Amino acid sequence: MSLAQACRLGLGLMVLALPLMASAADTVALSGHVEMAADHKPVAGVRIEVRGTRAATTTDAHGNYVLPNLAPGVYTLIVNIKGQRPLLRKITIEGNNPAVEDFALGAAVKSLDQINVTAPTTADAQARALQQQAPNMIFVQPAAAIERLPDVNAGEAVRRLPGISLETDTGEGRFVNIRGLDADLNSTTFDGVRLMPSNVSTPTGGGRAVAFDSIPSGLVGAITVTNTNLPEQDAEALGGTIEITSKSIPKDRDQFLDLQLGTGLENLRDTPVKDYEMTGGLRFGPSANYKPFSFIYTMNYYQDRRGIDDLEESYVDQQGAGVPDKAFADLNQRYYNYQRTRHGYGFEFDYQPDDDNKWYARYFDAGYTESKNVQKLYLEFAGAPVVNPNNPNGLIDDATYEKASTLEKEMIDSRVAMIGGKNNFGSWRTDYNFALSIGSYNKPFDYGSTFTNSSPNPANPDGSGQSIVAYDNISNPNYPTYSVVQGQNPASPQGYALTDFSNGTEHDHDMEYSAADNVTIPTSLFTQNDDEYVKFGVSARLRNRNNSQTNFDYVPPADALSAYTTGQPVTYYDGSYNNGYNINTQSIVNQFNTNPALFTENTASDVLANLQAYGHDSENIYAGYFEYEFQPFDKLSLLGGARYEQTDAQYEGLNIITSNGNLVSASPNIITRDYGNLFPSLQARYAFDADLIMRAVYSKTVARPGFQQITPSTQIDDVNDTVTEGNPTLKPTYSDNFDLSLEYYLPEGGLAYAGLFDKQLTNYIVQTGNIETLTNPVGALDVFSPGTQVTFSSFENISSAFARGAQLVYVDRFRWLPGALSGLGVNANYTYVDSRIEIHPGVYSLLPSTSRDTANLTLTYDYMGLRIDLGAYYESKNLFTVGSPLYTNANGTPSSIYADQYSSARTSLDFGASYALNETISFYFGAKNLTNTKLRFTETAANDRPVQREFYDQTFTAGIRLHF
Repeated sequence: MSLAQACRLGLGLMVLALPLMASAADTVALSGHVEMAADHKPVAGVRIEVRGTRAATTTDAHGNYVLPNLAPGVYTLIVNIKGQRPLLRKITIEGNNPAVEDFALGAAVKSLDQINVTAPTTADAQARALQQQAPNMIFVQPAAAIERLPDVNAGEAVRRLPGISLETDTGEGRFVNIRGLDADLNSTTFDGVRLMPSNVSTPTGGGRAVAFDSIPSGLVGAITVTNTNLPEQDAEALGGTIEITSKSIPKDRDQFLDLQLGTGLENLRDTPVKDYEMTGGLRFGPSANYKPFSFIYTMNYYQDRRGIDDLEESYVDQQGAGVPDKAFADLNQRYYNYQRTRHGYGFEFDYQPDDDNKWYARYFDAGYTESKNVQKLYLEFAGAPVVNPNNPNGLIDDATYEKASTLEKEMIDSRVAMIGGKNNFGSWRTDYNFALSIGSYNKPFDYGSTFTNSSPNPANPDGSGQSIVAYDNISNPNYPTYSVVQGQNPASPQGYALTDFSNGTEHDHDMEYSAADNVTIPTSLFTQNDDEYVKFGVSARLRNRNNSQTNFDYVPPADALSAYTTGQPVTYYDGSYNNGYNINTQSIVNQFNTNPALFTENTASDVLANLQAYGHDSENIYAGYFEYEFQPFDKLSLLGGARYEQTDAQYEGLNIITSNGNLVSASPNIITRDYGNLFPSLQARYAFDADLIMRAVYSKTVARPGFQQITPSTQIDDVNDTVTEGNPTLKPTYSDNFDLSLEYYLPEGGLAYAGLFDKQLTNYIVQTGNIETLTNPVGALDVFSPGTQVTFSSFENISSAFARGAQLVYVDRFRWLPGALSGLGVNANYTYVDSRIEIHPGVYSLLPSTSRDTANLTLTYDYMGLRIDLGAYYESKNLFTVGSPLYTNANGTPSSIYADQYSSARTSLDFGASYALNETISFYFGAKNLTNTKLRFTETAANDRPVQREFYDQTFTAGIRLHF
């Protein structure tokens, strides 16, 4: 092994530096054919050379050429045509695969779009070539890379890329954060069209984030993360933009069909998985040589029955009043059974009569239908515990019990319909589209039942009739223990009676019409190069969103729990807790449908809940942009320009006041916001050679206030002593972005990358929470008595904040190793983010949802049809929500400790393998979440104060893939 090879292997394992030299793989030949596009006549005497090397040749009388002995890598091919400017084209050469580059020349070639190039190459190499040739900073994940690991949705797939941290829920990735900026501050597009949120519940309450768990990974052709937006892209991308590209027909085939038939097992409940995918397409037309029409379709179906073991706690937090620290307010045992059926389907119909004109129609629909059955056992503590004399880490307190259940169905859906076209008019071209994007959430029913245990306990010294429970949540905070000292066993059905029954529906609909037109004109103002161009365009996005709920809460007959139990008592959470018998909620629903007169509706409460869920907003954004790219020097390319966006919005809310839990008033409140902004950008790209590139970028982006943040609504609740309100005066958050990178491109899609970024944020929006003692409540606050301590929650802008950090990427395949070892490879990245905001007076933190460290390490093997991947993902702790002071001191002042919630650090490990029997048949196997990673939230940053901890065990999948 040479020194260079040893260094590359060491760097691959350490994933911390650039390789010292490219691999010494076998050389291959590059050949091809040059002809005129109009009449297919061969062109002789065309000089073809590889920039940066001595390799050069000319086409023969038949238009053919051969360039022998090229090492694998990415090159710039220069095509010199007499009387015309040289043409430049990036090509990728694979080891052991002769490459073919064919050129069809227009009558007056000036645009690279007039060159048709076909070459056999891997999807990874194609994706890396896109990144290398891009004028801005992007990372690309193609479908062929996505399928290597058992990532079932687009969020889990995109987390493998640098700078991505993932918020999870119900055992799947949901919201995507980019380089320390939370999901509400980024944008997501599908084939260039903005995706609408399908779930209004987002981490920071903005209501703008796309839930990626609704998009099956099998629907994706490629995912591109844009770190530095071009002027032609929406400026609403504080952290970046995630572009999901649909699948396309391979350029070298007129028809194809790909099938995947899979099954699996989730071992927490031993439940099955069904996994089916189909993608096919064809080109057709009036003759074998003229096929202007093409059609591609894709369908995905994935069904699982995931189980979740969950334990949630809340604390009294009255240390200032002498209550022991970590005293439980309640302990909530939750036993989940889900059934999620995820779908995805789409099609594209194209008409391309010639190389200069193309029109298309596309449709995409993805989402899931989910049924949920939750069984809960609550221990509600009195909140005045004493120290357990037999356990210094334990407390003893009075407790009451509740058994509750939920039977719910929800449907989440994302849809995009678009038509558009591309036309070349001589040397200039235009592309345009009209689109409709819809995100929706529908909940047809949500039945809930609560049984309260009212068994008397005369042995209780205070005569309260409550049980006495001893608990210890200090010795092992992740597995708190408890035992009944006096009174009823909470897992027994005895003594429970039905005390509450409810149902609810919800409909959230977010819809946007959009139109865009772009014009690109090659120019020669500064240089004679063919990659100099000016581009400009206009767009409009017209958005309308509505949120509504219908709630029904009833006082039911006091039926005994024993009349509705089913099965055997459930022991769960690694055998740690007895959850008692499951409740047959459907039996209670049947009782309600049969005897509705026995259930008395709390009409006033329902009306209030319906009003509190109301939302209606419209937001229209009109934009125009200009960008110019040219190459002032041989190795330097510049792209500069600016985008102007005009925002015209109307936000609606309700001012709601209650007294003793009853509605006092609900008055509508409507505000309008109109403002315009200019977003400049300058992106420089310097190629030391074809494979070593440095980039330096300045850009400006925006994040508009979240809908639930800017809403002109107020909710005054005198029962819980809270005032919750939006802030209609919020300003958008702006970011001045500075990026620098050094990129070294290796053979077969390899990469060594080091980058720095700095985001200077203005008007960053934070959640506020404070406790005030009202001495003389007036106006709307007069429902509170003087001296009441009220918690106020809202949002505000802070003048400045920042997010800066570094990224390292190393992707390589060690083909120079002997024999079977040549299949080894590594794909790794690490992102460090430092950010700072003042979330409370004198209290500073990382930005919400910012993980200081995120990393991926995937060990790969690809040899003789066998592919194996072992992928690890890590993200460090992050601030999830900003809370109020943890408690009030004895003198009435708020504590300096706050009830902020943190998402704990997570490490997950996944395994994927496949074997290609031949070009048609391959088999695959996947094992997801080998580490049984926990979703864990804590009150404050302390790890010993968990408020939620749930887990799912592993998912195993296997199946067959067919390629025709």
